[in-house]
Amino acid sequence: MGYGFPNVDRQYLPEYYAISQGNISQSGIVTGALNYQFSRRMSIGIMVAHGSVSAPYYDYYSSVALPDFSARLETWSFMINLVRYIPVSRRVTPYIKTAIGFNSWKQEYKDANGNKAAVTPVDLPDFAHQVALGVKFRLSERAAFFVEGGYGKYIVLGGLSVKI
Repeated sequence: MGYGFPNVDRQYLPEYYAISQGNISQSGIVTGALNYQFSRRMSIGIMVAHGSVSAPYYDYYSSVALPDFSARLETWSFMINLVRYIPVSRRVTPYIKTAIGFNSWKQEYKDANGNKAAVTPVDLPDFAHQVALGVKFRLSERAAFFVEGGYGKYIVLGGLSVKI
């Protein structure tokens, strides 16, 4: 399980003519992975990631301080991952992770009254990916803390790894 700073999803918020985008807010990315380590140096598994991004939109020519509408994109990503471990010591293990899969999106556009806004939804990518460099710090025989930096669904991710 991990929590990370999101990366790519904010770029999918739409842009409209004569409408300015307000401050973007994001939640997540929350990840969960189940890996099978078939050798000392490799594991394969599945990874699920969830996050959302939203922003208000304002009419350029309006003097009203309320947004005309707001957009919210929520994504679930399901990926197969491959992890290559580089054993350094019993306590510290660097690794490289690659993952590919698909996104499932939910788009929501609401006006100032909370009703569905008359806005054309955007085309969002189905392809999900993640490449990361990470380090696992073993806390016990069955638990470890990890930190990753990468590109795709998140920039930075940290969490707890438990061996079943």
